[in-house]
Amino acid sequence: MGKETFHKKIKYDMTVKEMADALKLRVFSAGEGMKNKVAGGYTSDLLSDVMGYADTGQVWITLQTHKNVMAIASLKELSAVVLVKGFEPDEDTLALARQEQIPLLGTPDQAFEFSGRLYRMLHP
Repeated sequence: MGKETFHKKIKYDMTVKEMADALKLRVFSAGEGMKNKVAGGYTSDLLSDVMGYADTGQVWITLQTHKNVMAIASLKELSAVVLVKGFEPDEDTLALARQEQIPLLGTPDQAFEFSGRLYRMLHP
């Protein structure tokens, strides 16, 4: 399936808040970023992979909890970051999330499970 076809099916009007509420995500830091639109998801624990391939507006799904995650999320203009497996962010990560106004959320799900749940929401 080509990228153009794939993107046509995404529910573009979903906000991070709507996603967080529907998927019962824990909110570590939110602010104005909860109004961000969700344009898709990207699952990876390799920061260089996300830097190279994640697209603006995507939600980054990862188990990484250090502040470099928020720096990359800001650089790539991602809509939110979701920490999986019940992981919690470091204090400096929280501070940067607040500064950058990028929602930092959490789930007890494994990355595979959460990615599937988000995919089904975006592709009804």
